[in-house]
Amino acid sequence: MINPSYKALLSGKSIIRELSEYATERGKEIGYENVFDYSLGNPSVPCTQSFTDAMLDLLRNSDPVSVHGYSPSLGITSVRKAVAESLNTRFGTCYETKHIFMTCGAAGAVAHAVRCVTVPGDEVLTFAPFFPEYTQYVNQTGAVLKVVPANTGTFQINFEAFEEMLTEKVGAVLINTPNNPSGVVYTSGTLNRLAELLRRKQAEYGHDIFLISDEPYREIVFAGVDAPFVAKFYDNTLTCYSFSKSLSLPGERIGYIAVNPKANDADIIAVICGQISRGIGHNCPPSIIQLAVSRVLGETSDLSVYETNMNLIYNKLMELGFTVVKPGGTFYIFPKALEEDANAFCMKAKQYDLILVPADNFGCPGFFRMAYCIDTEKVIRSLDVLEKFVKNEYK
Repeated sequence: MINPSYKALLSGKSIIRELSEYATERGKEIGYENVFDYSLGNPSVPCTQSFTDAMLDLLRNSDPVSVHGYSPSLGITSVRKAVAESLNTRFGTCYETKHIFMTCGAAGAVAHAVRCVTVPGDEVLTFAPFFPEYTQYVNQTGAVLKVVPANTGTFQINFEAFEEMLTEKVGAVLINTPNNPSGVVYTSGTLNRLAELLRRKQAEYGHDIFLISDEPYREIVFAGVDAPFVAKFYDNTLTCYSFSKSLSLPGERIGYIAVNPKANDADIIAVICGQISRGIGHNCPPSIIQLAVSRVLGETSDLSVYETNMNLIYNKLMELGFTVVKPGGTFYIFPKALEEDANAFCMKAKQYDLILVPADNFGCPGFFRMAYCIDTEKVIRSLDVLEKFVKNEYK
């Protein structure tokens, strides 16, 4: 018999994917250049030439058996060492090889992290707005995801609601900064307050509460914005990272967990993650990709286009009367819709070939997300269409 819980998921297909598929089909009718597709967070800039060169060098000059063979279950030792040293250089930390576990992207990192620090029945708290896939990442472990309502004025943490929900059942807190979908970066003040509260509750409840920090957008931060390294604020932190956005490598599925060396059981958490891999089949990321990224750890793709696009869209949204918190990073912006029902708003926008994502699944009904990782030329052309849509439908 087919597992009924997975079968039930068929009725809850990702709205992001549905809209992206619609945009592709619509593009076949009118030309994709005429579809203003803000649905999918797929990087729009190429990977670095140095990464391509590293791949070519490995293919041409390295032993094919080692390049294409299984990596060790925790990741290639030299790669783990290089990641630890890179973090230490950048953030003044003290990671060692034993604190790094290589994963298939940030999704794989979060999937391992949740299993490592919770048991079935535990609650995991996250903060709206949140990436909808967190529900599956957490609930399929036997833990239960609980969503703290948003502070829609700033999209920093709603501490009053958080403290009320931070009960003895909570085994972990899952954060995402810079944030998908809001683009907001948690401030040092926010992170200090979060860490202080978690330490106090750990002492009160007599058990660890781990902070799982999902950071695939860490490198996409705009001018004048401080993006603190989360693990420096709280000892029991597992940092989940992906090279998908920083190096524009989403299809290569490569990332890592970095275990704060000051965390409880820090020296064995990566080993435990290796054992978790045996159970979920999410192990041994591609060896050649591990080796290639280890050669370019200090680099990023040219990410400047995202700030250019953000400013263009933010300024137009403000001109048209939208309520929107200015993003500090990522390639997302998260305005409030011009009517209570954001689904209806986005359906009307589709008639203008504007593909916008309603935010009910992000935990913020009434808002919508725009993923502006598209060509700036296309962003500019979309602004007149956005203005026409708003004036025709809401003025």
